[in-house]
Amino acid sequence: MQHLSTLLLLFYHTNYHSGRWAKSHATIFFIKNNILAKRRGGRGRYIQREEEKPQFRINDMVRVPEVRLVGDNLEALSEAVGQEITSDVYDTRQVKQWARDAGLDMVEISPKAAPPVVRVIDYKKFLYEKKKKEKELKAKAAKTVIKEVRFGPNTDDHDFNFKLRHARGFLEDGAKVKAYVHFRGRAIVFKDRGELLLLRFMDELQDLGAAEAMPKLEGRRMTVIISPKKTAKKKK
Repeated sequence: MQHLSTLLLLFYHTNYHSGRWAKSHATIFFIKNNILAKRRGGRGRYIQREEEKPQFRINDMVRVPEVRLVGDNLEALSEAVGQEITSDVYDTRQVKQWARDAGLDMVEISPKAAPPVVRVIDYKKFLYEKKKKEKELKAKAAKTVIKEVRFGPNTDDHDFNFKLRHARGFLEDGAKVKAYVHFRGRAIVFKDRGELLLLRFMDELQDLGAAEAMPKLEGRRMTVIISPKKTAKKKK
Protein backbone atom coordinates (compact mmCIF):
# COMPACT_ATOMS: atom_id res chain seq x y z
CA MET A 1 0.00 0.00 0.00
CA GLN A 2 2.95 2.34 0.55
CA HIS A 3 3.71 2.17 -3.18
CA LEU A 4 0.08 3.06 -3.99
CA SER A 5 0.09 6.04 -1.57
CA THR A 6 3.27 7.40 -3.14
CA LEU A 7 1.73 7.07 -6.60
CA LEU A 8 -1.43 8.94 -5.55
CA LEU A 9 0.57 11.72 -3.92
CA LEU A 10 2.68 12.12 -7.06
CA PHE A 11 -0.42 12.52 -9.25
CA TYR A 12 -1.88 15.03 -6.78
CA HIS A 13 1.15 17.35 -6.78
CA THR A 14 1.57 17.07 -10.53
CA ASN A 15 -1.99 17.76 -11.58
CA TYR A 16 -4.01 19.51 -8.86
CA HIS A 17 -2.53 23.00 -9.26
CA SER A 18 -2.55 22.80 -13.04
CA GLY A 19 -6.32 22.37 -13.22
CA ARG A 20 -6.22 18.83 -14.57
CA TRP A 21 -7.36 17.12 -11.37
CA ALA A 22 -10.55 15.61 -12.81
CA LYS A 23 -8.67 13.82 -15.57
CA SER A 24 -5.89 12.75 -13.19
CA HIS A 25 -8.43 11.54 -10.65
CA ALA A 26 -9.92 9.20 -13.25
CA THR A 27 -6.41 7.89 -14.06
CA ILE A 28 -5.69 7.26 -10.38
CA PHE A 29 -8.99 5.44 -9.97
CA PHE A 30 -8.09 3.21 -12.93
CA ILE A 31 -4.62 2.39 -11.53
CA LYS A 32 -5.97 1.77 -8.03
CA ASN A 33 -8.64 -0.63 -9.27
CA ASN A 34 -6.10 -2.57 -11.30
CA ILE A 35 -3.74 -2.94 -8.33
CA LEU A 36 -6.53 -4.02 -5.97
CA ALA A 37 -7.96 -6.41 -8.55
CA LYS A 38 -4.54 -8.01 -8.95
CA ARG A 39 -4.21 -8.44 -5.18
CA ARG A 40 -7.62 -10.14 -5.02
CA GLY A 41 -6.55 -12.52 -7.76
CA GLY A 42 -8.54 -10.72 -10.47
CA ARG A 43 -7.36 -10.15 -14.01
CA GLY A 44 -6.76 -6.40 -13.93
CA ARG A 45 -4.48 -5.24 -16.73
CA TYR A 46 -1.38 -7.05 -15.50
CA ILE A 47 0.03 -10.01 -17.37
CA GLN A 48 -0.14 -12.98 -15.06
CA ARG A 49 2.80 -15.35 -14.90
CA GLU A 50 1.97 -18.81 -16.18
CA GLU A 51 2.16 -21.62 -13.65
CA GLU A 52 4.99 -24.05 -14.23
CA LYS A 53 3.90 -27.40 -15.52
CA PRO A 54 4.84 -30.36 -13.31
CA GLN A 55 7.83 -32.39 -14.45
CA PHE A 56 5.82 -35.61 -14.38
CA ARG A 57 2.14 -36.47 -14.54
CA ILE A 58 0.94 -38.11 -11.34
CA ASN A 59 -2.20 -39.82 -10.06
CA ASP A 60 -5.37 -38.38 -11.70
CA MET A 61 -3.28 -36.48 -14.24
CA VAL A 62 -2.64 -39.83 -15.94
CA ARG A 63 -5.76 -40.53 -17.98
CA VAL A 64 -4.82 -43.43 -20.23
CA PRO A 65 -6.74 -46.70 -19.77
CA GLU A 66 -3.68 -48.89 -19.12
CA VAL A 67 -0.16 -48.42 -17.76
CA ARG A 68 2.92 -50.57 -17.32
CA LEU A 69 3.95 -50.72 -13.66
CA VAL A 70 7.68 -51.06 -12.90
CA GLY A 71 9.93 -50.45 -9.93
CA ASP A 72 12.18 -52.04 -7.35
CA ASN A 73 9.63 -51.59 -4.53
CA LEU A 74 6.90 -53.88 -5.85
CA GLU A 75 7.45 -56.39 -3.06
CA ALA A 76 6.90 -53.70 -0.42
CA LEU A 77 3.88 -52.43 -2.36
CA SER A 78 2.45 -55.96 -2.41
CA GLU A 79 2.72 -56.15 1.37
CA ALA A 80 1.11 -52.73 1.76
CA VAL A 81 -1.97 -53.57 -0.33
CA GLY A 82 -2.22 -57.21 0.67
CA GLN A 83 -1.81 -58.85 -2.73
CA GLU A 84 1.04 -59.86 -5.01
CA ILE A 85 2.01 -57.22 -7.55
CA THR A 86 4.58 -57.77 -10.29
CA SER A 87 5.90 -55.66 -13.12
CA ASP A 88 3.17 -55.86 -15.75
CA VAL A 89 0.43 -53.96 -17.61
CA TYR A 90 -2.55 -53.03 -15.43
CA ASP A 91 -5.74 -50.99 -15.55
CA THR A 92 -4.78 -47.42 -14.63
CA ARG A 93 -7.54 -47.12 -12.03
CA GLN A 94 -6.26 -50.24 -10.27
CA VAL A 95 -2.71 -48.85 -10.01
CA LYS A 96 -4.05 -45.54 -8.70
CA GLN A 97 -5.98 -47.42 -6.02
CA TRP A 98 -2.86 -49.35 -4.99
CA ALA A 99 -0.99 -46.06 -4.72
CA ARG A 100 -3.72 -44.58 -2.50
CA ASP A 101 -3.84 -47.69 -0.31
CA ALA A 102 -0.06 -47.50 0.20
CA GLY A 103 -0.06 -43.74 0.81
CA LEU A 104 2.06 -43.17 -2.29
CA ASP A 105 1.71 -41.64 -5.77
CA MET A 106 1.45 -43.13 -9.23
CA VAL A 107 4.14 -41.32 -11.25
CA GLU A 108 4.35 -41.51 -15.04
CA ILE A 109 8.05 -41.83 -15.88
CA SER A 110 7.83 -42.73 -19.57
CA PRO A 111 4.77 -41.13 -21.19
CA LYS A 112 5.72 -42.00 -24.78
CA ALA A 113 5.88 -45.75 -24.18
CA ALA A 114 2.96 -47.95 -25.23
CA PRO A 115 1.43 -48.20 -22.71
CA PRO A 116 3.01 -45.43 -20.57
CA VAL A 117 5.35 -46.61 -17.82
CA VAL A 118 4.62 -45.69 -14.20
CA ARG A 119 6.02 -46.24 -10.74
CA VAL A 120 4.24 -46.18 -7.39
CA ILE A 121 6.44 -44.05 -5.16
CA ASP A 122 6.55 -40.98 -2.94
CA TYR A 123 6.53 -38.19 -5.53
CA LYS A 124 8.29 -35.59 -3.37
CA LYS A 125 11.01 -38.07 -2.46
CA PHE A 126 11.30 -39.07 -6.12
CA LEU A 127 11.89 -35.44 -7.18
CA TYR A 128 14.40 -34.92 -4.36
CA GLU A 129 16.44 -37.97 -5.32
CA LYS A 130 16.30 -37.02 -9.00
CA LYS A 131 17.56 -33.52 -8.26
CA LYS A 132 20.28 -34.91 -5.98
CA LYS A 133 21.49 -37.32 -8.68
CA GLU A 134 21.58 -34.54 -11.29
CA LYS A 135 23.60 -32.38 -8.91
CA GLU A 136 26.08 -35.22 -8.29
CA LEU A 137 26.50 -35.82 -12.02
CA LYS A 138 27.07 -32.10 -12.60
CA ALA A 139 29.65 -31.97 -9.81
CA LYS A 140 31.38 -35.05 -11.18
CA ALA A 141 31.58 -33.52 -14.66
CA ALA A 142 33.00 -30.32 -13.19
CA LYS A 143 35.74 -32.26 -11.39
CA THR A 144 37.21 -33.78 -14.55
CA VAL A 145 40.99 -33.43 -14.27
CA ILE A 146 43.27 -33.12 -17.29
CA LYS A 147 47.00 -33.69 -16.86
CA GLU A 148 49.42 -32.51 -19.52
CA VAL A 149 52.46 -34.42 -20.78
CA ARG A 150 54.82 -32.55 -23.08
CA PHE A 151 57.21 -34.04 -25.62
CA GLY A 152 59.64 -32.70 -28.18
CA PRO A 153 60.03 -34.25 -31.65
CA ASN A 154 63.44 -35.60 -30.59
CA THR A 155 62.41 -37.08 -27.21
CA ASP A 156 64.67 -40.04 -26.37
CA ASP A 157 63.55 -43.37 -24.92
CA HIS A 158 64.56 -42.52 -21.35
CA ASP A 159 62.49 -39.32 -21.30
CA PHE A 160 59.64 -41.06 -23.10
CA ASN A 161 59.44 -43.89 -20.53
CA PHE A 162 59.70 -41.42 -17.64
CA LYS A 163 56.71 -39.46 -18.92
CA LEU A 164 54.86 -42.67 -19.80
CA ARG A 165 55.03 -43.78 -16.14
CA HIS A 166 53.54 -40.48 -15.03
CA ALA A 167 50.77 -40.77 -17.61
CA ARG A 168 49.89 -44.26 -16.40
CA GLY A 169 49.57 -42.93 -12.87
CA PHE A 170 47.30 -40.11 -14.04
CA LEU A 171 45.00 -42.54 -15.85
CA GLU A 172 44.89 -44.90 -12.89
CA ASP A 173 43.74 -41.96 -10.74
CA GLY A 174 40.89 -41.26 -13.17
CA ALA A 175 42.38 -38.17 -14.84
CA LYS A 176 42.56 -37.50 -18.56
CA VAL A 177 45.97 -37.14 -20.18
CA LYS A 178 46.65 -34.44 -22.74
CA ALA A 179 49.88 -35.32 -24.51
CA TYR A 180 51.42 -33.01 -27.06
CA VAL A 181 54.55 -32.52 -29.10
CA HIS A 182 55.72 -28.93 -29.37
CA PHE A 183 57.64 -27.96 -32.49
CA ARG A 184 60.02 -25.02 -32.15
CA GLY A 185 61.33 -23.11 -35.13
CA ARG A 186 62.34 -25.37 -37.99
CA ALA A 187 61.44 -28.47 -35.96
CA ILE A 188 57.99 -28.24 -37.55
CA VAL A 189 59.43 -30.18 -40.50
CA PHE A 190 59.58 -33.21 -38.16
CA LYS A 191 55.81 -33.34 -37.62
CA ASP A 192 55.73 -36.93 -38.88
CA ARG A 193 58.19 -37.84 -36.15
CA GLY A 194 55.94 -36.19 -33.56
CA GLU A 195 52.91 -38.07 -34.82
CA LEU A 196 54.71 -41.41 -34.56
CA LEU A 197 55.75 -40.55 -31.00
CA LEU A 198 52.15 -39.85 -29.97
CA LEU A 199 50.89 -43.00 -31.67
CA ARG A 200 53.46 -44.99 -29.72
CA PHE A 201 52.34 -43.21 -26.54
CA MET A 202 48.72 -44.15 -27.24
CA ASP A 203 49.67 -47.76 -27.88
CA GLU A 204 51.58 -48.03 -24.59
CA LEU A 205 48.54 -46.76 -22.66
CA GLN A 206 45.79 -48.70 -24.41
CA ASP A 207 45.29 -50.98 -21.38
CA LEU A 208 44.40 -47.95 -19.22
CA GLY A 209 42.85 -45.44 -21.60
CA ALA A 210 41.60 -44.69 -25.07
CA ALA A 211 42.29 -41.69 -27.28
CA GLU A 212 39.34 -39.39 -27.90
CA ALA A 213 40.66 -38.73 -31.42
CA MET A 214 43.79 -39.23 -33.49
CA PRO A 215 46.72 -36.82 -32.97
CA LYS A 216 45.92 -33.40 -34.44
CA LEU A 217 48.27 -30.58 -35.41
CA GLU A 218 47.19 -27.11 -34.31
CA GLY A 219 49.72 -24.39 -34.94
CA ARG A 220 53.02 -25.71 -33.58
CA ARG A 221 51.48 -28.34 -31.34
CA MET A 222 50.35 -31.85 -32.16
CA THR A 223 47.96 -33.04 -29.47
CA VAL A 224 46.08 -36.14 -28.38
CA ILE A 225 43.76 -36.55 -25.37
CA ILE A 226 43.50 -39.94 -23.68
CA SER A 227 40.56 -40.70 -21.40
CA PRO A 228 40.79 -43.33 -18.65
CA LYS A 229 38.85 -46.55 -18.94
CA LYS A 230 36.28 -47.18 -16.23
CA THR A 231 38.29 -50.07 -14.85
CA ALA A 232 41.48 -48.03 -14.71
CA LYS A 233 40.78 -46.20 -11.46
CA LYS A 234 42.63 -47.58 -8.46
CA LYS A 235 40.60 -49.37 -5.86
CA LYS A 236 40.81 -47.78 -2.44
